[in-house]
Amino acid sequence: MKATLRYDLSDTDQVKEHLRAVKSLDLAIAIWDMKQAFRTKLKGDLSEHDYELVEQLQDKFYEILEENNINLDELIS
Repeated sequence: MKATLRYDLSDTDQVKEHLRAVKSLDLAIAIWDMKQAFRTKLKGDLSEHDYELVEQLQDKFYEILEENNINLDELIS
């Protein structure tokens, strides 16, 4: 099975659609890097306040991913 995407690059809206398609892996890697940054930060030496703050940010990050049906394990492996 094959799939072909076609874009009219003279149409500004389709140029944006094309960029979204070709940059999707870069975006997935950036999101993965954020996930790892949260994990690394939480394993570090943080005050209780800072730990709770980073944990809240991480929870919100995962909530946003879930709301947008983003499963990083499906995208990066």
